[in-house]
Amino acid sequence: MNKKNNIKKIQQILDELYPAPAIPLQHTSPYTLLISVLLSAQCTDRRVNQITPILFSRAKTPYEMIQLSVEEIQDMIRPCGLSQRKAKAIWDLSHILITEYGGEVPCSFEELESLPGVGHKTASVVMSQAFDCPAFPVDTHIHRLAKRWHLSSGKNVEQTERDLKKQFPKKQWNRLHIQMIYFGREYCPARGHDPTLCPICSWLTKK
Repeated sequence: MNKKNNIKKIQQILDELYPAPAIPLQHTSPYTLLISVLLSAQCTDRRVNQITPILFSRAKTPYEMIQLSVEEIQDMIRPCGLSQRKAKAIWDLSHILITEYGGEVPCSFEELESLPGVGHKTASVVMSQAFDCPAFPVDTHIHRLAKRWHLSSGKNVEQTERDLKKQFPKKQWNRLHIQMIYFGREYCPARGHDPTLCPICSWLTKK
């Protein structure tokens, strides 16, 4: 089978396993999604989902967030790690959203990436999941799978993102990146991976 057929088969397997995948981070608005993704840096989604209900019970809008001190925010998000840096970024970006965007989360990559604590991956998640704009956020799971499945030889997530965007139709990007995250966690982990038990790796190794 050629690479094009491989890609088609991979998509078919992912669609069968995860036909309508929900974003792993719990949120109720573009703002709460933005904060959740920011908190997920070097932290598991599970942990973030345990912490955000506490934080959002106090502040679920930028206006409510800046009523808290950075120290109060830090105390609530401490289990997510990097709490001092993340707390300051959350307060600062909330203030910017109020002063420059009328309290709304902007819907462009450039504007999002200009916010404190918001990198390309965070902006990509918000653009794809909050605004339904085609994007392909690449995390460590997706970077690992793309290499294992011979979809990219990228040395970094930026190159992997470019490779994946070239190979999959744009209309599939938003769903596909979530499918790959779930698949990586369930079937294709970084450690203790048994290719013979993986629905995709077992098939690829037999070819």
